[in-house]
Amino acid sequence: MSKWKWMMTTGAAAMMLAACGGEEEAKTESGGSSEGDTYKVGVTQFVEHPSLDNAYKGFQEGLKEEGVSVELDEQNAQGDQNNNQTIAQNFVADDVDLIFANSTPSATAALNATKDIPIVFTSVTDAVSAGLVKDTEAPGGNVTGTLDLHPDAISNTVKFMTEAVKGKNVGVIYNAGEQNSVAQAEQIESILKENGLKMVPVTVSASSEVKQAAESLVGKVDMFYIFTDNTVVSALESVIQVANDKDIPLFVGEKDSVVRGGFAAYGFDYEEIGKEAGKMAAQILKGEAKAGDLPVLPPQDLKLVINEKAAAEMNIEIKDEWKQDAEIVK
Repeated sequence: MSKWKWMMTTGAAAMMLAACGGEEEAKTESGGSSEGDTYKVGVTQFVEHPSLDNAYKGFQEGLKEEGVSVELDEQNAQGDQNNNQTIAQNFVADDVDLIFANSTPSATAALNATKDIPIVFTSVTDAVSAGLVKDTEAPGGNVTGTLDLHPDAISNTVKFMTEAVKGKNVGVIYNAGEQNSVAQAEQIESILKENGLKMVPVTVSASSEVKQAAESLVGKVDMFYIFTDNTVVSALESVIQVANDKDIPLFVGEKDSVVRGGFAAYGFDYEEIGKEAGKMAAQILKGEAKAGDLPVLPPQDLKLVINEKAAAEMNIEIKDEWKQDAEIVK
């Protein structure tokens, strides 16, 4: 691994530090203190949207809390798989100390590029199905991280759908090119069926196709369910517009999408799973653990979140019993 040493560029600065008796440690770009070492971390994110952005924010907070000094090289693939692979390959060529992969496609590209440099991922739905790890409890290899799917999130959301909406047909839009999205769509279809609901799917390959996909479901579905598919979530406002215009309840996969205008979700905070990933990265960089020895972790907190304004836009009455358990977003 490469490692950079903090160096004082002037004699005067060195004298000032000596006068302080070493009581104040150098500060890093992440805000943490250092004992003289700083590490280079490549940050690869598949696409830009609030959930992934918040996960990255949390990652930086996790490093800061652990006092690790890092130089961050941030790269965004803008939803392009070719860019995604090039970014990962460039990080390997640059001999970074660690790769932070924010999304399933980012993590997959990173693992394809290196089996030596530690990789810490977040915003991954199913690390096993994606081929990132064989076992979440004992990942092995050079990869670990945090998931963005709580074991009960889908079942709880579907159960809430049956209470909130009288209809049976659920419109689901996802990118069939993302393995995790395919796996999650299959899981959703099964759980919907168990609860007497029917999935009406439409697949897309780019965010520019999302609005047309949503419009194609008007008149065919009683509600939308947009889960944590990066392509669709990056264009969520397109679905929100259709849902508002046609009074179609929009259920989503996480809290950030509720804040943006989705009606409801059993969600969690992406910043928290990013922070946990940051703490994992800190352990690895400090030599306290190897990536493959750290278990992959799911979100820890799950709660019902309802957007009051979105409910009004979609002509949904918020019941008093929901308010007892839910976090209400104004």
